[in-house]
Amino acid sequence: MMVDAEFMRRIASAAAAETLPRFRRLEAVENKLAGGFDPVTEADQEAERAIRALINAEFPDHGILGEEHGSENLGNSHVWVIDPIDGTRAFISGLPVWGTLVGLTVDGDAVAGLMSQPFTGELFYADGKGSHYQGPGGPRKLAVRKTTSLANATMFTTTPSLFKGEMRKRYDHLETQVQLARYGTDCYAFAMVAAGQVDIVVDPGLKPYDIVALIPIIEQAGGIVTTFEGGPAENGGDIIAAATPELHAAALKVLMG
Repeated sequence: MMVDAEFMRRIASAAAAETLPRFRRLEAVENKLAGGFDPVTEADQEAERAIRALINAEFPDHGILGEEHGSENLGNSHVWVIDPIDGTRAFISGLPVWGTLVGLTVDGDAVAGLMSQPFTGELFYADGKGSHYQGPGGPRKLAVRKTTSLANATMFTTTPSLFKGEMRKRYDHLETQVQLARYGTDCYAFAMVAAGQVDIVVDPGLKPYDIVALIPIIEQAGGIVTTFEGGPAENGGDIIAAATPELHAAALKVLMG
């Protein structure tokens, strides 16, 4: 299914109208997790509300799964998956590496999506025919770089501390195999795979709204996104994105033993 680029831009603009005025001007952060820290802000909640309003007006028969305001009509074939601010920790720290994620699944498959970073003025989106960029430097079509060797690869993860027990040992071993390893940046790292700047992202424990929008952006730029078991990533879990099948296989061989 094709999704109109103009509708993508409308979603990005509606979300930015709620997030940008609150960025670096936070007055309140709520914690959603009793035994730890899972922050949510007014910007998260209001941005998702704005996105939902647009989708409901344009596609009233589509379902919606959102991080902040729950689900509606999930039994429908077309379901939009929303993370109004992916990288809330970066947002509340004043770092412009968070993004608004909105993806569309059809019968469970992610077919279109966007990642908007309004502070830097960037929009990454996949419309069903390809993966595209708008922002500084002008519009262009996105394409992964053709790295096939771990020794030449740049790899990101949110933080190695997310890997537990034996998996932490395997992650640490994988890190020794790549040319450059960096941490953080949440959805931005995945967008950089599509842009040809990063070769691998490995992130355990993702929710559907953390990854659905990014799957088509990477896949339609020529990359691959799966679980660590090699299955579909739409339902979240332990996720790997890679620029090439060869790199994907090499990284998984180290991670899974």
